[in-house]
Amino acid sequence: MKKRDYYEILEINRNASETEMKKAYRRLAIKYHPDKNPGDQEAEEKFKELSEAYAVLSDPQQRATYDQFGHAGLGGGGGFSSGGFNFGGTPFEDIFGDIFGDIFGGGGGGGRRGRGHRGDDLRFNLTISFEEAAFGLETKVQVPRHQPCEACDGSGAASGTSPRTCSTCQGHGQVRYQQGFFSLTRPCPDCNGAGKVIDSPCKPCQGSGRIRKKKSISLKIPAGVETGTRLKLSGEGEAGSQGGPPGDLYVVISVSEHSIFQREGRDVICELPISFTQAALGCECDVPTLDGKIKMKIPAGVQSGKVLKLAGKGIPSLQGYGRGDELVIVRVETPSKLTPRQKELLEEFAREGGEDIHPMGNSFFNKVKDLFG
Repeated sequence: MKKRDYYEILEINRNASETEMKKAYRRLAIKYHPDKNPGDQEAEEKFKELSEAYAVLSDPQQRATYDQFGHAGLGGGGGFSSGGFNFGGTPFEDIFGDIFGDIFGGGGGGGRRGRGHRGDDLRFNLTISFEEAAFGLETKVQVPRHQPCEACDGSGAASGTSPRTCSTCQGHGQVRYQQGFFSLTRPCPDCNGAGKVIDSPCKPCQGSGRIRKKKSISLKIPAGVETGTRLKLSGEGEAGSQGGPPGDLYVVISVSEHSIFQREGRDVICELPISFTQAALGCECDVPTLDGKIKMKIPAGVQSGKVLKLAGKGIPSLQGYGRGDELVIVRVETPSKLTPRQKELLEEFAREGGEDIHPMGNSFFNKVKDLFG
């Protein structure tokens, strides 16, 4: 019987990339897999055919040979050996496992022993002050998590005993079974893939090898963090099971609001209230900064809303170089209660100055006059 074209079998064109070929094989292999079509000989043959096609075309050297000479260049058989389940020199289990992993419980390495599972990652929410976020700090936090049991050293077995090798899988953690024309492996049902069986479980951890308790962890918060910043501490998450590695700890920063300052990027915003007379005559004021109070000269005639800059008084860069600025917004306060004498003086002031004391107001009303005629 004439062999079908490998590209036709995989339903791809001859210029298909490796990724496109892999996707096509995965889609068709799931469709014709014997587990999904029990007893269907035709589906089994198609599965066998497309696996042969993928084995050849996924090998750059064999694909080049096939493109030039067709099946004849591969010895007429495409490299498929039904006895050894070998496609072009590549074991079928390696090919299938590379594409599907544990979807069908297969995938090469039938001789691999059971391996532990990595512990879960943890999240810890930490609230710090505005100043601590600006300059950084070193602190300790109490993180509840699973840790290796000290009583059994993480083995899960009671003191004086140890886990024994699983007799069902001989310590491999997997068992092999026949499905159609090939064999597959699945986690051992007796040891759940661990390869070991615990006959006398440790009482403190009940055989799990882990106990839950709080651990004090030292943290170094860098200068310049802000709300939402995440710090990763490798290996400080949940302990792994069956000897697996621990997960990681992610510390998520939340910065408290400040009574005076606000933050905008690396700049600090501060509103400075001054009186009408201070604004008109100018003055020197104490301005709060993250480094303490400093004297700042307010120019005469300053308008409310004017932004004055204090260079280098902002938030340090998280990358460790330079600082932002402090932006001081001037707020001129209008007195709400006046004594008769104050009213008299202000009226005299208005008469004395005339329109010259309101340049912005005059400009505005002149524009209104021009607009409406």
